Amino acid sequence: QVQLVESGGGLVQAGGSLRLSCAASGRTFSMYDMGWFRQAPEKEREFVSRISRSGDRTSYADSVKGRFTISRDNSKNTVYLQMNSLEPEDTAVYYCAADRTPYWRATAVVAEDYDYWGQGTQVTVSS
Repeated sequence: QVQLVESGGGLVQAGGSLRLSCAASGRTFSMYDMGWFRQAPEKEREFVSRISRSGDRTSYADSVKGRFTISRDNSKNTVYLQMNSLEPEDTAVYYCAADRTPYWRATAVVAEDYDYWGQGTQVTVSS
């Protein structure tokens, strides 16, 4: 089992940047593919990005491709989401999640594909 804690959210103007972090407890972080999701008010939770356990493979939602970058540091048990060129439509609570499936799944883009979740961090982008 792994516990996840997100940080780095906040209020930023459109066009600005934020870097989210997700710190994981335990010694098995490198055994999980990790994902970021977001949920805006009155909307379903949506996939943002995913990274393989070794960090050599990534995937992104079309809405963030070219603006967001996912990365991880297994020595620090942390996954990051660098968000650039933020838009008001990016406003949401952002969640990190861990997938214990022992192989890369590029199609793991729904919440049910993930086993562990953090509590979320709010990102608000003003216009």
